[in-house]
Amino acid sequence: MPNPRVVIAVLALAGMSASFMQTIVLPIQSELPELLNSTREDTAWVITSTLLTASVVTPIAGRLGDMYGKRRIALALLAVLVLGSVIAAVSHGVPGLIVGRALQGAVMGVIPLGISILRDTLHEDRLGGAIALVSATLGIGGAIGLPVSAIVSESFDWHTLFWLSAVLGVVNFVLVLSFVPVSALRTPARFDWVGAVGLAVGLVGVLLAVSKGNEWGWAAPSTLALGLGGLVVLLAWGAFELRVRDPLVDLRVAARPAVLLTNLASITVGFAMFASNVVFPQLLELPVATGVGIGLSLLAASLVLMPSGLTMMVMSPVAARLSRVYGPKLLLVLGGGLLVVSYALSYFFATGWWQVLIINIVIGVGIGLAYAAMPTLIMRAVPAAETAAANGLNALMRSLGTSFASAAIGGLLALYSVDSGGVQTPTLEGFQLAYLIGGGGAVVGVIIALFIPRVVPADPRPSLPA
Repeated sequence: MPNPRVVIAVLALAGMSASFMQTIVLPIQSELPELLNSTREDTAWVITSTLLTASVVTPIAGRLGDMYGKRRIALALLAVLVLGSVIAAVSHGVPGLIVGRALQGAVMGVIPLGISILRDTLHEDRLGGAIALVSATLGIGGAIGLPVSAIVSESFDWHTLFWLSAVLGVVNFVLVLSFVPVSALRTPARFDWVGAVGLAVGLVGVLLAVSKGNEWGWAAPSTLALGLGGLVVLLAWGAFELRVRDPLVDLRVAARPAVLLTNLASITVGFAMFASNVVFPQLLELPVATGVGIGLSLLAASLVLMPSGLTMMVMSPVAARLSRVYGPKLLLVLGGGLLVVSYALSYFFATGWWQVLIINIVIGVGIGLAYAAMPTLIMRAVPAAETAAANGLNALMRSLGTSFASAAIGGLLALYSVDSGGVQTPTLEGFQLAYLIGGGGAVVGVIIALFIPRVVPADPRPSLPA
């Protein structure tokens, strides 16, 4: 049996590398139209394509992991990451970069797969801290990766970012292949191709409407057609999944109160977390002359925000101990409560870089606790043979929350903006409303979490003997 610490470290690195892919192009996002000789509307798909692929692939990869082996599917996703990174690295136009970024987005499925591998392979004494760490990599990778991306993009040609991601993919592939054991737990079933296509079509429609609503107009025919069409497809997909013998997502299990309420809370926590990711970079980087900005460079702003991710990492063992003593439900409530506190502090005190630094550390503690609780709550309430699919669905719920936050907070700041030297900049009122909405999302999450029923796991060692 491989060293448990090595297994945890390898899966945590894979999770951070996957999360890093979400922020890798942010430092050059504003320069992409010039770099690619294209329009801003076209280059926006470089970001959107990654979001869409991550959301669609994550639940599907979870189901495939339960059926064919979690390590095998994780390796396949890492191979896709390498392929996408190389395509992006050699591209000089928008189409190639979009294809590469879409393939990179698939690697987000590694995080829920890694959490499920931990359940299958680790002793119960190590499981809580390991789950907390790998779950928190959703935030850690982005927080650490942003300043790294800024430094690389300022010092080298922008293609270097993608060669770096290709190297990360190869390193992770070799480490997972060498040190992560093969899970003995498999689900004998036929893969639900119709369900996979239906879920993909429905999610793409809804997510495109949400992510492009501000740009296209919320009442535009394209937005309404995609959004409503996606919802209709998802409703039909749900009806189909209830009738098929081996569904992609077992909706009867997903409807269990503990699973359903945890997933709903995940949407709100994801919303609250990403609302701060939209607000604080703008606040830190806006010129002081605007009356609301702090005037930092991209690199300096990234360094102010980075301790949030480091805090999530530090909180992992603390979250594990709290979960063992008080239970994961209280952990989720406490994490959501700290997010409420952080937005209250933001409303009154976010006027300088050091205040934003402190507030982001509080956010890091809250997200670290909440993200540690969610997989544990899910895995206590689902059959052992469905852990990867259930974790994949939970990761999708968090992604939906971040997508809604990006659209809502981005649209709000665009609405409450004024002309400053020929550039539209958000007003103080816009930032304060964003804090209220982000805090409101966290409050809803706390209320939902309070109603999650307590579930005693029937089989804490589902796969391998201790």
